[in-house]
Amino acid sequence: MPGTRQIVDKLLARQIPALKSMVMCFEDAIRADEIEAAQTNVLEQLDRLARALGEGIINENDIPLIFLRVRNHDQFIRFALQLNNDQARILSGFVFPKYSSCEAIVYLEQLVELNQRLDTILYGMPILEGKAIAYRETREEELEKLKELMVPYKDYILNVRVGGTDFSSFFGVRRAISASIYDILPVRDILSDILNVFNRVEDGYTLSGPVWEYFLAYKRDDLSLLLQQNLNRSLLTLQPILNDAIDGLLREVLLDKTNGFVGKTVIHPSHLKYVNAMQSVTLEEYEDAQQILNVGDGVIKSENNNKMNEANPHRNWAHQVISRAQAYGVIKNESEYVQLFIDSADTI
Repeated sequence: MPGTRQIVDKLLARQIPALKSMVMCFEDAIRADEIEAAQTNVLEQLDRLARALGEGIINENDIPLIFLRVRNHDQFIRFALQLNNDQARILSGFVFPKYSSCEAIVYLEQLVELNQRLDTILYGMPILEGKAIAYRETREEELEKLKELMVPYKDYILNVRVGGTDFSSFFGVRRAISASIYDILPVRDILSDILNVFNRVEDGYTLSGPVWEYFLAYKRDDLSLLLQQNLNRSLLTLQPILNDAIDGLLREVLLDKTNGFVGKTVIHPSHLKYVNAMQSVTLEEYEDAQQILNVGDGVIKSENNNKMNEANPHRNWAHQVISRAQAYGVIKNESEYVQLFIDSADTI
């Protein structure tokens, strides 16, 4: 959300319980002449939340993980000097846009310095979205440089994000509401290379899916109609489900998960119930993962008698499934995604 907007009243009133993390933006979401006003607004909201927490009006579970997307490294440095301990206690960290090998160390060193000065833990979330990553002839070198530079600071990097909208802009394209980011071939190739470098099991990071930018998901659709459908099959066959924006969002989340992204950047509170629900693990996935981790090696038939579970090559997948189950829970089958949508349908 733009840093000029107000969110604190809704948080104090607990109006958006599905909101678990959020980004207040000093970059593309506001104009250059609004930066000072946005900084003041953000600091005031952090102060209000800190007071409410201290007075027992809210507790820490009522406050989402709040991150601030800085405009550039100069603005980050200036803003960091204004932060005090009470405000930092409310914050979870910073988002670094257009993250490049030329500026990575400035961001990371300043983040470490801020943690030391305030004696706190604030994380960084780089966004990979620059030209050096977008263009094929510089991509491999840039990704390798970035990964190498991040190694000493890995404990401070909570999540690596990707900029689907920025990548699309370099090629003058934009995904339609009925398409996914994976349908744009140049962007698909970029995402594939980012996953290859940053999502390796031995030294990888958590990567979140690119932003979904369509708004129609605020419509009050009859979600109960979905209970009669096989959601995954409908998404994969492009069968109409509710409306173009919801269908497109769900389809892209499904592809995100398939390719190794966890979570997704969204721009409207009504998207939360869909993205959060779709992270859940089905009972079949959970049982397969447990079975794989409980055997030494070899191949065994799955509990559902519908697939082979090969212990060694499937083991990394199984660890990921168990971690996701611990965070998002286990559901009986895909139809219960829809029940989760319905249970939180009034959360906007």
